[in-house]
Amino acid sequence: MAQRSSLAVPCEVPVLAVCFLACVATALELSVNNHAADFSLSTLPGPPVSLSCLVQNSSQAEELLWYRGDGQVDLKDGNKVNVSNICVSPVTESDNGVTFTCKLARDKSVQVSVILDVQFPPQLTGEESLRIEEEKDVTLSCNAKSNPQAQTAWYKNNTPLILQQNHHQLYQTSDVFQLSIIKVQKSDNGTYTCVVKSSLGEGRKDFHLIVEDKKPVFPKEAVIAAVVVVTVTVLFGIVAQKDKIFKVW
Repeated sequence: MAQRSSLAVPCEVPVLAVCFLACVATALELSVNNHAADFSLSTLPGPPVSLSCLVQNSSQAEELLWYRGDGQVDLKDGNKVNVSNICVSPVTESDNGVTFTCKLARDKSVQVSVILDVQFPPQLTGEESLRIEEEKDVTLSCNAKSNPQAQTAWYKNNTPLILQQNHHQLYQTSDVFQLSIIKVQKSDNGTYTCVVKSSLGEGRKDFHLIVEDKKPVFPKEAVIAAVVVVTVTVLFGIVAQKDKIFKVW
């Protein structure tokens, strides 16, 4: 019986060792700019943004990977082990909403992501002139991206536009603002201003709308009938002249 109990001791040691290693492995984690969980980083266009990924609780060299969206970022050999830094420079409006993710090379489930929150005011300037025939429809469109999202207001001749049912229609997305005027009248002449405003600033664009007289429209049937009458008259004239020529000869 003594021999059997002594033989059982060595068998238990590897099991304990495996459990210990598993616990160490599960404790391994990453941090980006001292954040151990996914986070959002607010910034402005222009100045560069530095992101630093660090392996926590590691007793060995661990390779790191960086991704911009779904694409892997190329890293130099000296910028991959245990600590890895990347720089977004310059930061632009197009970087807004882009996700950067640092991953452990041997276990990509160990990762931390940061979403860039690039804040910028609406960019909208200029003016435009439009000529539209009376009783036709016209759409005035402003395209202006901003973060945070902007609100819009429409003015006519520098006073707030009073919307009329079945005559004015508004359409808006995060970066498109449209005013449609249905069956324009002479009274719609004037300067329309699109004002896009956020907490960071505002932009505006003027539309000079000129309503022209309605052009007369001739019915197609009347035009066709007139052409037929003229054609038949000409043919009869030719035939009559032909008969006279034969009589002379």
